[in-house]
Amino acid sequence: MTRGGFAGLDACVHCGFCLQACPTFLATGDESDSPRGRIELMRALERGELDATDDALAFHLDRCLGCRGCEPVCPSGVHYGHGLEAAREVLTRARGVPWLARTALWALTTPGVSGVVYWFGRLLRATGIPRLLAGWGRMRFAMGMLAATKPQRRVAFGVRRRHLPFNAARDTPHAVQIFRGCVMQGLFSHVHDATIRTLGVNGYDVREVAGQVCCGALHAHAGLADEARAFARANVAAFGEGDEPIVVNSAGCGALMKEYGRLLDETLAPVGPGARFAARVRDVTELLAATDGGPVPGAPLDLHVAYDPPCHLLHAQRVAVPPLRLFAAIPLLHLVSVPGAAECCGSAGLFTLIEPEMSRAVLDAKLEQLREAAPQVVATGNPGCLMQLGAGLAASGIPAEARHPVELLDAAYRAAGRYE
Repeated sequence: MTRGGFAGLDACVHCGFCLQACPTFLATGDESDSPRGRIELMRALERGELDATDDALAFHLDRCLGCRGCEPVCPSGVHYGHGLEAAREVLTRARGVPWLARTALWALTTPGVSGVVYWFGRLLRATGIPRLLAGWGRMRFAMGMLAATKPQRRVAFGVRRRHLPFNAARDTPHAVQIFRGCVMQGLFSHVHDATIRTLGVNGYDVREVAGQVCCGALHAHAGLADEARAFARANVAAFGEGDEPIVVNSAGCGALMKEYGRLLDETLAPVGPGARFAARVRDVTELLAATDGGPVPGAPLDLHVAYDPPCHLLHAQRVAVPPLRLFAAIPLLHLVSVPGAAECCGSAGLFTLIEPEMSRAVLDAKLEQLREAAPQVVATGNPGCLMQLGAGLAASGIPAEARHPVELLDAAYRAAGRYE
């Protein structure tokens, strides 16, 4: 067995700083459900002291969200996420992938199949039935997740219309390429539309790229590294050798795409095609914040907004300030402070489907804080988080909507007459 991602675990000195940053440890209090405990399990797997078919080993590693909240607080710089992916790859080869996860991956990411699945999902969403059935329980929660993907109303509540002059200094466009992905394109195409419009106002010319596919993140998290690499190679080829930034509005996609060089094992060729691709990837908030003076201001939105940073944006990509600059471009918008906002919501890709009990336990803690904070909108930049939080808000009867940050900026620009 090659060391691969396991090497990133060597720096762990068992200090315990990670414990209070781990949602599953906070939920169970079990050391084996903490990063420190799981690192010992992964080391035992690498050394051959535990077999990949060991049920207890799989149980505790499967219950990890992969949120990587332990990494920023680790004084030793342990690459926990890389080690977890390596361990899951070993487990998957020995045990296979659970049928539910395999079915979900097939339905959500397979070209030709996923288009039909998303078409049916949008059709069902348009009936309003998912919103009516939203609640707790596996099926009702799934309905709530689908309902949460519905585009926002054309005229957002709290809008104060005011025509603002266009900033001529940003009339010269900078070319960027947009990554559409699978779930985002299938259920959140309205976020892509908002991304294109808001970037256009800020001086970017967004261009389409043919031949792109799923980013591979769901497969990598499930231990299907070969499938993830195949998607990565296809995307590297599709986006070509140019130097235009690749804009991503899904934190989970962006996190893996920024690591394509590592995924494609280019450690001996740091300027290989995967690494060059990764260097071009930018979250949409990074591009918006990079403009001179921050994003162009919009019209006022009288809203109380709770920002829930996606784990793979905050912890994996270490992007913290750019989303705040986006909100600052919207007059009257008030950011509500919510304790524990930086902790995982429990979505974690397919985790909410295959580990619903742990997923809901993690979500419950966040919903309690949101109920106290009473925002009108919960903003987050990842499709899984939008669906998880939207379903949780609906099931709990909390009168708030889950929205992508660019949807709010888009509403402010529309009210300011930027698109007229």
